[in-house]
Amino acid sequence: MTMGETFSHKSVLLGESIEALNIKPDGVYVDGTAGGGGHSFEIASRLSPNGRLIAVDKDPDAVAACGERLSQFSDRVAIRRADFADMAQILREEGVDGADGILLDLGVSSHQFDTAERGFSYNLDAPLDMRMSQEGQTAAELVNTASFGELARILREYGEERSASRIASAMVREREKSPIITTFDLARIVKEAVPAAQRRNGPHPARKTFQALRIAVNHELDSLGELLDNALPLLNRGGRLAVITFHSLEDRMVKQRFLSWAQGCICPPDFPVCVCGHKPEVRILYKKGVPPSDKEIEENPRSRSARLRAAEKL
Repeated sequence: MTMGETFSHKSVLLGESIEALNIKPDGVYVDGTAGGGGHSFEIASRLSPNGRLIAVDKDPDAVAACGERLSQFSDRVAIRRADFADMAQILREEGVDGADGILLDLGVSSHQFDTAERGFSYNLDAPLDMRMSQEGQTAAELVNTASFGELARILREYGEERSASRIASAMVREREKSPIITTFDLARIVKEAVPAAQRRNGPHPARKTFQALRIAVNHELDSLGELLDNALPLLNRGGRLAVITFHSLEDRMVKQRFLSWAQGCICPPDFPVCVCGHKPEVRILYKKGVPPSDKEIEENPRSRSARLRAAEKL
């Protein structure tokens, strides 16, 4: 079985995100989170041999799968193993002055969740890893070395976990007895630490903790912030940035940045005429973002929390 066949991932909001990019056959596009190549395939299939797609992912499994899936488009596709935060450097190295569209799908792939040894899931017993790049500090190393304060901050800020202090305290107590090694070790610690009502009601009590640690291990919000800092200069006039988010922290970052780019005059309201000269830099395409359809949620429950936001450079 090839990597392309084993790297299963249902591309979320596929039709909506391709429509948002408004693909021109001879344009230049960047898929900053190529994964198994679902979005990339749809982009490449709409390009002429004069168009270009740069498919980027930091997961080596994804890069291998994407290479197989996009092999028929080798005349117009370059595949890079890198963090999308480094997009300015990637485009320079590819000899690209500006892109007509940039796409980010910030979700964890089904392959990453469902491959036990990757250590992303609280439902599969495996070493506590969570590294998308398969390099650097693992989640196990983080939970066994970070201070109580740092662990509580990560859970509170990245997981929006109400019981952050209780869970962090339990982690510190447990690791003093023996290291926290596996996903089931951590899931058990969280389940025992949270209030009984939290265990009985709602989703798995470890869901927010696993999300928070994954974000911290992979520096996900740092990478997103860096990309947003650099995105506008990377786009050609009329170029579009489309971002699919999966939790409120990401969505808030993207929404607020889009609103700041779209803001016009910033003079005090009592000024009779504008003197600031501030003009909008983008046109926001979807005021409230685009959620998945009921049909998509039924076919792929993991798409439930997804939201697509897009903006066009003026």
